[in-house]
Amino acid sequence: MIEVELGSDADTEWAARLMAGSEPWISLGRGLEACRAACRRPDHQLFVARAEGEALGFVLAHPKGLAGSPYIAAVAVTAAARGQGVGAHLLAHVTAHFRPQARHLFLFVSSFNSRAQRFYERHGWQAVGEVPGLLVDGASEILMHQRLRP
Repeated sequence: MIEVELGSDADTEWAARLMAGSEPWISLGRGLEACRAACRRPDHQLFVARAEGEALGFVLAHPKGLAGSPYIAAVAVTAAARGQGVGAHLLAHVTAHFRPQARHLFLFVSSFNSRAQRFYERHGWQAVGEVPGLLVDGASEILMHQRLRP
């Protein structure tokens, strides 16, 4: 059974290493130090999915990160746990967590990350904008949105 909980300080290092060794951060040129800095931002919340005590994935979110609405800064799942519903569990948890206080939830996904785009679309997210060259030249970041409540 997958459970999602607020991450600990030890989880921060684990999450940074998972990010640094995964797409899209590899293609974006984000090394371990940049991923550590992202995971250690004091205004962000780290949620970790676990099964039988083993960390399987995480979501890093800022409660008021985009126009005062919650913003998902990163989602990652270990290679061994991909395709097992961990990402869906993480999204459902974050959606439920922010729904009481927010109407909207946002994230960016890289234009070259078509697998992630399809994943988000399957889970009710809609592309609402595109920012060419935001993180790297030759690629866009696609702004995605999910309405949490009326």
